[in-house]
Amino acid sequence: MTKIAIIGCGNLGLSLVEGFIKSGEAFQLTATRRNTEALEWLEQKSVQVTSDNIKAVKENKILFFTLKPYRILKVIAELSPYFTDEHIIVSTATGVTLNELKQHAGQTTNVFRAMPNVAASVGQSATCLSKNGADALKLEQVKKVFNAIGETVVINEELMESATVLGACGTAFALRFIRAMVQAGVQIGFDSKTATQIANQTVKGAAELLLSSGKHPEALIDTVTTPKGITITGLNEMEHQGFSAALIRGMITAYKKIEESK
Repeated sequence: MTKIAIIGCGNLGLSLVEGFIKSGEAFQLTATRRNTEALEWLEQKSVQVTSDNIKAVKENKILFFTLKPYRILKVIAELSPYFTDEHIIVSTATGVTLNELKQHAGQTTNVFRAMPNVAASVGQSATCLSKNGADALKLEQVKKVFNAIGETVVINEELMESATVLGACGTAFALRFIRAMVQAGVQIGFDSKTATQIANQTVKGAAELLLSSGKHPEALIDTVTTPKGITITGLNEMEHQGFSAALIRGMITAYKKIEESK
């Protein structure tokens, strides 16, 4: 039984809890929050809900800190007297470095940074993970936990902010694209419910094609475009209107926002 505590269980923390529950893995879960009313329903799912962070630290081995960047170091410092060499600390706070985390947690503590996304709730998170001094066994333990709710990629810490934009913010970017597909579907004749169903499955299918084939997106685009066809006509109009450029600029702007906040 792997004992996991999610400290500061807001939207992202709740996505992790939901994913862990649905995974079917042998996880014993604790969720903490100052106001626990919003989490009480989790008790019906055999999750321990508490506002006592110290109790959560003492009773669990893997500690997910899903707090806002401006709060996480203070909370970790307050809990540091209760950390042991067996604890594994995982921070999801954007912009807070491993060195900062270790300085507040204690130099002997196993510390990781992770960037999952809200698709963890359905077992489909793209999680990026980086470490500082933790041994290979601890790394494998953390990867195993994250692999229960999606796919995990271990990266260098200097890429964590990029991972935030591509993997976490990217969920919202993809959803905005789907929303635009639905709007267009309504304009060309579908009701909203049907357009949403078709758009969702189309995007899911496109992603599965990429994952199963391992091909570059452009290679698969070539398989569905024909000379003078409707697909290439639509694609070219999107590019004339700045589709790819707008998406790239949006992601770079999001990245700059993170850099400016450091």
